[in-house]
Amino acid sequence: MAQTRDSRGPRTALVTGGSRGIGAAIAVRLAADGCDIWLNYRRRKDAAEAVAETIRAGGRTCRLLEFDVADAVQVSAVLGPLLAERGPDILINNAGVSRDTAFGLMSEKEWTEVIDTSLRGFFNVTRPVVQAMIHRRQGRIVTISSISGLSGVPGQVNYSAAKAGLIGATKALAQEVARRRVLVNAVAPGFIETEMVAGLPMDRILPRIPLGRLGRPEEVAALVSFLCSEEAGYITGQVFSINGGIYS
Repeated sequence: MAQTRDSRGPRTALVTGGSRGIGAAIAVRLAADGCDIWLNYRRRKDAAEAVAETIRAGGRTCRLLEFDVADAVQVSAVLGPLLAERGPDILINNAGVSRDTAFGLMSEKEWTEVIDTSLRGFFNVTRPVVQAMIHRRQGRIVTISSISGLSGVPGQVNYSAAKAGLIGATKALAQEVARRRVLVNAVAPGFIETEMVAGLPMDRILPRIPLGRLGRPEEVAALVSFLCSEEAGYITGQVFSINGGIYS
């Protein structure tokens, strides 16, 4: 889906957690739509470089940004100088981690790491970016939540809490910035073919999915692409499920 260029040239999209899975698919799709990419990663430089090469092979630029979204100092050090020159037109909040275990056995570290990556990460990255968008009176923010944030999943109390928090933040922020033409939405994937579902009991999961299969990262990316397009110019504050028909 073609992305509109403004007077500054191609739009720029910042994708957090973009070295693999859904984040990588989104980055590649937005690049195919005509966006230049700022690709954030935390540790997997080789994987991030591979995504960047795919994007550059398609004729778009890709700047690699190494920082932990949960670390405000790192975020400011890397993003600060870039935002002083030009803020991204699109922000995809995709970074997240899972540390699944029964709540009664969950350690404080397992709770904190998941909450901090999703919610502190949302704050650390989105606040400075949205300030630039408000100043320009335009922007798109899409945050990747989860079916866990909508219905709750046993063994994922930390993850469900974090992803539900992102939904609340999305709805509130959308109302704050709508008059500045900044649109804020969330996407809530179900079971998608990524490393996060590796090792899950597919014999129990697949019968719950009416379509009878896992989703593909590219299918999530296609939805994000639409939300970042001109055709989605009247959509904000919404949560879009992409889960093969599972309902809580």
